[in-house]
Amino acid sequence: MILVDSGVWIDYFRGVETPQVDKLDSLLGKEPLAIGDLILAEVLQGCGTERDFNQVRRVLEAFTLVDLGGKDVAIQAAKNFRALRARGITVRKTIDTIIATRCILSAYPLLHADRDFDAFEMHLGLRVVAT
Repeated sequence: MILVDSGVWIDYFRGVETPQVDKLDSLLGKEPLAIGDLILAEVLQGCGTERDFNQVRRVLEAFTLVDLGGKDVAIQAAKNFRALRARGITVRKTIDTIIATRCILSAYPLLHADRDFDAFEMHLGLRVVAT
């Protein structure tokens, strides 16, 4: 199961050509894909019209929904943030720490286009999908 981050979905729905969108295109219908609950919220909140919202929602509801948070993830995410900060790396968004931590704990590879995940890959064992 591959978790796809919001930035990739947003580019996909906007028709932006990136290596990550190309990879997503190649995985659709061939690999099991998942979307996190917080990722779903990020993508849907960016929809400009009710029609876009409903269309994007229908597409994304076809994928496995992963609950990203919870007590264990929250505690480990804080530990991961602190471990990276001890190395001089500050992750810009808490949600990215939660996403990366869920992926690490559940062994989900992550398809992303966000440099904040690089430190999790390099130092904490996050598996990412190569593009």
